[in-house]
Amino acid sequence: MAIRDRGKIKWNPASFMPEGFAMTREMYKDQARQAKPILDEYQTEEFDLRIKYAMEYRHAVKITIWADGFTTDYTGRIQRVDPVTHELRLEVKPGEYERIVFEDVTAVKVVD
Repeated sequence: MAIRDRGKIKWNPASFMPEGFAMTREMYKDQARQAKPILDEYQTEEFDLRIKYAMEYRHAVKITIWADGFTTDYTGRIQRVDPVTHELRLEVKPGEYERIVFEDVTAVKVVD
């Protein structure tokens, strides 16, 4: 006796499922967001001193950036600091640079 199955037809009502999964992923992503940390004047001064020290002695730094509710870590050597545009240029790999805005920096640590 052969099984009489409707095949793909029976799954047509479940065509909304990819959209439902996407909405669930977005909901969990929104729940994982963090508020931007508030830095006082002492912390920003400490970050500035660490950046100056790392530039002078060519040490690598680990910089934590806050963007859109999430933090990202970048490790590399600081090439230059631009006080006009309030950005610093970090060499993450030889020949590959990352521009970082001062306002997004939440932590600076000298690695070497």
